[in-house]
Amino acid sequence: MATRLPKTDIVIVGAGWTGLTAAYELANAGQRCVVLERGAMRHDAPDFQAPQMHDELRYGQRHELMIEPSNLTLTFRNNQDETALPMRRLGSFLPGTGVGGAGVHWNGQLWRPLPSDLTMRTHYEEKYGGDAIPDDLQVQDWGVTYDELEPHLDFFEKVAGCAGRAGNLNDEIREAGNPFEGPRSEEYPTPPMKQHYAGAMFADAAREVGTHPFIMPSANVTVHYENPYGAQLHPCTYCGFCERFGCGYFAKADPIICVLDRIWGHENFELRTHANVTRVNLADDGQTATGVTYVASDGRTYEQPADMVLLCAYGLWNVHLMLLSGIGEPYDPSTGEGVVGRNYAYQTMSSISVFYDGRYNFNPFMGAGALATVVDDYNGDNFDHSELDFVGGGYIACLQTNGRPIGYHPTPEGTPGWGLAWKRAVRRNYLSTANLVIHGSSMATRGNYLDLDPTYTDPYGRPLLRMTFDFPDNDRRMSRHVTDRAEEIARAMGGSSYSVSRSADDNYSIVPYQTTHNTGGAVMGSDPSTSAVNRYCQAWGQHNVFVFGACLFPQNLGYNPTGPLMGLAYWTLDRIKRDYLNDPRPLMGR
Repeated sequence: MATRLPKTDIVIVGAGWTGLTAAYELANAGQRCVVLERGAMRHDAPDFQAPQMHDELRYGQRHELMIEPSNLTLTFRNNQDETALPMRRLGSFLPGTGVGGAGVHWNGQLWRPLPSDLTMRTHYEEKYGGDAIPDDLQVQDWGVTYDELEPHLDFFEKVAGCAGRAGNLNDEIREAGNPFEGPRSEEYPTPPMKQHYAGAMFADAAREVGTHPFIMPSANVTVHYENPYGAQLHPCTYCGFCERFGCGYFAKADPIICVLDRIWGHENFELRTHANVTRVNLADDGQTATGVTYVASDGRTYEQPADMVLLCAYGLWNVHLMLLSGIGEPYDPSTGEGVVGRNYAYQTMSSISVFYDGRYNFNPFMGAGALATVVDDYNGDNFDHSELDFVGGGYIACLQTNGRPIGYHPTPEGTPGWGLAWKRAVRRNYLSTANLVIHGSSMATRGNYLDLDPTYTDPYGRPLLRMTFDFPDNDRRMSRHVTDRAEEIARAMGGSSYSVSRSADDNYSIVPYQTTHNTGGAVMGSDPSTSAVNRYCQAWGQHNVFVFGACLFPQNLGYNPTGPLMGLAYWTLDRIKRDYLNDPRPLMGR
């Protein structure tokens, strides 16, 4: 029997970027906000401080900042003919746990979507004709345009102190920035990161083959900076401990220092950790939510009544909670009907290592999560698709994120995997290898989706989330094309040799790490038959439930998701504050 707690205005599930930002904005709008976080409390100081945070074995290899699969996992299969099995060890992706969520251990690569990304179906059909999009793809428009999102993308860049150089400022194309990006209303709040040696060589080669290199936009801040909430950020030290680690230098923007510290102690704000939300409770008629039920650290079950419910957990867990709670019709791949679980997508990654056999010293141990020189010429529809047999694209980056001793051992093809020859190859190439990443989009298909597993349950007896996914043929063709273009740059870099890894050539494997960019499952849109939430990210069937995160993406971009998902978060919060709070109702008709 659950213990019923006093009612609050808003209950927020999850204390990452979106959850804490929602609490900040709505508490300051006069709403009493209770945030429920599954994991533990923590803070950049002292929890993320060096040298203990620079323990690669503990954090980089054993994933101490990520979920523990024995407590929370999902099942996986490549297609409907297979029986899904539980993910018992973390591998392909690494969802975070604890206050700050994945926003603690992210790299800080901070992008915007292209204008054409958000109207993808309309854009391709108008430009290339009605049959431009392959029949097996469920590509759809987002229901929101770049111009509508731009002020919110801009504000989040200010919250994160984003470092970069605008390539398109109020429709003026500027040198040293990304000439393909959508128009910006303002310059980045801080200057771009320094360019590393290998990045400079990449830039020269990229220009030689006719592309347009620039420094990657970064939430690894480059100067002392105060964000709009009053948080103080410090310059990055290029220590190389960003991805999989928290930042104790207050240099990588995270939701704890950028947001939580500025709302802590507010009379309208309460954070409860070790609070595992098990379902969203609905009214008898199912038309509204009445709050949530959660299990606390004392093992007891509580009911938290609320006027509004905001789902701000990691995208996969938002979808899981919606399926368990009866929010929206579950997707059925056999009919194509239903919306919750629909359009799950991933990211299509490949990489190239360029070896110089000791000729140069790149000092790989000096790095940052977003330290990169990049070209965007082959992303989205930045290049002509009229003679191509795919949609989408990706960026090509020369990254120097780290040279950590356990995980970084670059060796040319043909090197033995162990022994003296391997050791000599590592010694010869550790300092003199340049690393290119091709970060490709992922299109939604009818057969890739999320639902509830019929066999396996979690410690509370609830069905696990089941993921069915393999790389679509469209994405394999896209990845081959863009990786071939990256190979042209790699050849122009003049190394002794290079090796190419193309993960999409094989069936998707959940075992090796690729990226934590899972998207879709609760996609937004203007059509209730193909979207779980409307264009304001409000559930179609329960108007007081709003959903946040990358689960909203109808298909995955060729970019990292944090910038777009936070732009959407501010877009939704703006609508809630300006409109919904004064007149709670469906913001769009069905």
